Amino acid sequence: MPLRTDTAFTFGLEEELFLVDPDSRCAVSRMPKRFLSDCRRALGQHIGRELLQSQIEIVSPVFSDATTAAATMTRLRCELAQTAQRHGLRVLAAGTQPLTAWRSQVVSAKQRYERLLDDYQILGLRNLVCGLHVHVGVPDGIDRVRLMNRLLPWLPVFLALSASSPFWSRQPTGLQSYRQAAYDEWPRTGIPDLFEDQAGYDAFADLLERGGAIDGRQSIWWAIRPSHRFPTLELRIADSCTRLEDSLALAALFRCVVHAHLHGPDPDTRQGATLRRLVDENRWRAKRHGVAADFLDASGERHGVGAWIDRASPDIERSAHALGAGDVLAPIRRILAGGTSADRQLALYRAARDAGAGRVAALRGVVDWLIEATTPAAGLPPREGLDDDTGRAARAAAAPSTCP
Repeated sequence: MPLRTDTAFTFGLEEELFLVDPDSRCAVSRMPKRFLSDCRRALGQHIGRELLQSQIEIVSPVFSDATTAAATMTRLRCELAQTAQRHGLRVLAAGTQPLTAWRSQVVSAKQRYERLLDDYQILGLRNLVCGLHVHVGVPDGIDRVRLMNRLLPWLPVFLALSASSPFWSRQPTGLQSYRQAAYDEWPRTGIPDLFEDQAGYDAFADLLERGGAIDGRQSIWWAIRPSHRFPTLELRIADSCTRLEDSLALAALFRCVVHAHLHGPDPDTRQGATLRRLVDENRWRAKRHGVAADFLDASGERHGVGAWIDRASPDIERSAHALGAGDVLAPIRRILAGGTSADRQLALYRAARDAGAGRVAALRGVVDWLIEATTPAAGLPPREGLDDDTGRAARAAAAPSTCP
C-alpha cells in the first residue's frame, strides 16, 4: 500500500477474506488455476494472496476521505465477488470460516509461505483465520512507537467492535473472537511491549534479525505495530469484518484515535508491565464477550465498550472535525446497538437450532448470511429481529454439508 510520506493521517485497509465453495459452504482447499491472475486483471495491484490457498486479500489504495474509501472498497469487494463467481466460488469476510476444518488446507505456492510452514509447522496449517488491518499515516518527526504506546488501551475496543469469529471447525467456541485465541499460538503476536521509543523497538527487531529468529520486520505480528514499509501505524487486532460498513467505521475511528492521541500525554510509564497486562486482560474480555465486554481501568473500575467510547467522544469528535471526517461515532454506535458479525452469526445459529436444524445445517445458514453480507451489492439483512433468520435456517437445513 504505497502511502505518500508528505501526507499525514491518510489511511488504507487490508481485508482478508475466504474463498468458499457455494455447494458445501466450506472454504476451498486449493485456489483455482487462473483465479489469482483474473483477480489481478480485475483489481490490479489491490489484490494479494495469503498463506493458505483458501484466503485472498484486498489491499486498498491510500485514502484521504471517507467518501472515496467507501466507494472504492465497495467496488473492490464487488469485483472480487464477481471474479470468484465466474470461477464457481463465493467470498466470505469473517475471522473464521464456521464449517471448514484446518486439516483440509493447502499452503499457497510462494517461497516465503513455504519457509513459514517449515518454521511454524502445524501453526501454519491452523492459520485458518482472516483479519482486518488498518494503516494510518503518522506525521514526519513523530516517534511512532511512543504514539503506539498511547494507543495500547484502545486495542481491546477495536477487537470487540470487529468480533466475527464465534465458530471454529463446526463448533461454537463460546468466544466472540476465536481468531484472536488461535492467533495467540504464533510467536510475536498479541499486545506489544512498552518500548521506550522507535530506537528501542528497532534495536529489538535488529536483535531478532541478527539471531535468525525472523527474516524481516514483517514477521513481527503484534496487534499494533509501526509498519515496516510505510510511515504508518498499523492496527492488526481486528477480525475481518463481514459488513463493509463495519470495516469503514473501524478505519475511521482508528484514524481519529491516532490523531487525538498524537496531542495527548504520554502514558504513565510507572505502570510499566501493569499497563500492558491490563490491556491484555481487557483483550481477553473482548475475545470472550465482544461488544458486551466490560473493561478494567487502572483503578480497577469496569467500563462497557459503549461507556469507553462515550468517555473519549469529545476528543474523537474534535479529531473528526479537524480531519473533515464527518460523524465517525454514529456507525460505531450502530455496531454497539445492533451487534457485531459474531452476534448475528450466533443469533442465526441459535434460531436454526431452535427451529430443529442440526449443528452443521445451522452453520450452513450462518455461512449463507456471511456470503450475502460480505458483498455490498447483495444488500445487508436487518440487524434486529430473527424472522428472516428462522427462514434462512430452514432453507439451509435442506441439504447436508460435504466439507472434507
